[in-house]
Amino acid sequence: MKLERIRIEFEAEQDRLLMFVLMDGMSEIRLWLTRRCVRRLWSAMLRMAEIKPEVQLLANPEARSAVLHFEREKALRAVKFSRTGPASEHDSPRAQPLGPEPLLVSRIQARRESDGRTLLALLPQEGAGTHLTLSDNLLHGLMKLVQQTATKAEWDLELDLPPVPTFAEEVARERVLN
Repeated sequence: MKLERIRIEFEAEQDRLLMFVLMDGMSEIRLWLTRRCVRRLWSAMLRMAEIKPEVQLLANPEARSAVLHFEREKALRAVKFSRTGPASEHDSPRAQPLGPEPLLVSRIQARRESDGRTLLALLPQEGAGTHLTLSDNLLHGLMKLVQQTATKAEWDLELDLPPVPTFAEEVARERVLN
């Protein structure tokens, strides 16, 4: 199945994020993401973004961070973000292969495929979950959605890329006092 769209909403009553994964215009998977799960998901996605050869080949951590920020900006320009809300009553109903109730994600697995895409598995404690194959653009787009929705949830999570040092910080670090 081909990924069509991902939408994430904050559900205040549950104090969870509700993730909608829409596939091929025909099916929908709903997933609950807790605060703890979002921290783990962020860590996995960041690790996948950082293990790109373009980033790993650089010995200098500041250079790796700068390239990672550049790659993110380039990816986000290519991703289409829409402001559409939940599906309307007039939309045709979608199949829900994992059932009508959202699955509570408790396990996350991530790996880089040989073609460079990221395979992200979002799994409940037991049973079937979903596996998303994401290009770099979609990976960074998902990271942005998670950041924005976690901010709305007011969870005070540090969901950021490693900082790129400013010129003043670099000059201060290079200054050696005897």
